[in-house]
Amino acid sequence: MMVDEWDETDSTAASGAAAERAAAGKAAEKAAISDTAANANAANADQANGDATNANAANANAANADVVASASDLTKIYGDAKDHDSQVVALDHVNVDFLRGQMTAIMGPSGSGKSTLMHCMAGLDRPTSGTVVVEGLEVSAMNQRQLTKLRREQIGFIFQSFNLVPTLSAEENILLPLQIAKRPIDRDWFDKVVEVTGLRSRLGHRPSQLSGGQQQRVACARAIMARPSVIFADEPTGNLDSHSSREVLGFLKDSVRDYGQTIVMVTHDPRAASYADRVLVLADGRITRDLRNPSYDEILAVFADEGEEDAESEERAA
Repeated sequence: MMVDEWDETDSTAASGAAAERAAAGKAAEKAAISDTAANANAANADQANGDATNANAANANAANADVVASASDLTKIYGDAKDHDSQVVALDHVNVDFLRGQMTAIMGPSGSGKSTLMHCMAGLDRPTSGTVVVEGLEVSAMNQRQLTKLRREQIGFIFQSFNLVPTLSAEENILLPLQIAKRPIDRDWFDKVVEVTGLRSRLGHRPSQLSGGQQQRVACARAIMARPSVIFADEPTGNLDSHSSREVLGFLKDSVRDYGQTIVMVTHDPRAASYADRVLVLADGRITRDLRNPSYDEILAVFADEGEEDAESEERAA
């Protein structure tokens, strides 16, 4: 089991002034009057431009304030740097923002780069180039100690294999990250999380005494208990039956709606992705689709279209 699963990311203004040389007589007076009017107009224009610039900057800052995590020109290449033929480009100059209080699903075929993107965003893997920022902190430039602190304080994880400690009860598993970080336990928040996950009657049970769905709900409760800025979920329903999957996805959706939690979820399942506010589709290390509030049928249609495009490409190549 990974220890790191509980371990620890900018208005311009310009102004100018002009002065005309004074001359004698009425002509000079008229020129001075004209210049004064022109300067007043210029000053008014400068002020208007400055106000517009400031307004744009404020809007940009407001937008940035909603970005929890972002990737800029992110590239990840596996293999020998000296042997280009053996290299695999997992991420190819990816740019993406993840907004606060949204659930984003990342989809794509095997090898598309979706898991690599999540791992780089969470500080579990280091990109070859580009930057990753979480809550204003540049993750891609951090050392191991800084990454550990980040993962303890800002990031939560939900894994396909649950990753629960088998000798601990459900309650102990939920509280373990806080205890490791030596953070106080908010019992009121704990009670809310337990209520939402429906685990009250199972808190004293060990993982082996819980169903798969119950174990994953414990893992979800553990992730949200620390109130992280963002939760990264890697195939959270991959090992669950349809009923348990709906329970877990419903909880994740509710945590976004009711508590403003930010979730980034990697999944192969269109049904799971349909719970998300946004769906990103990756292929060959690039984002090919960015869907907002898509339905299950819309997600299926995207992959049907991409399958047809792949078939046509293969026919042309042959």
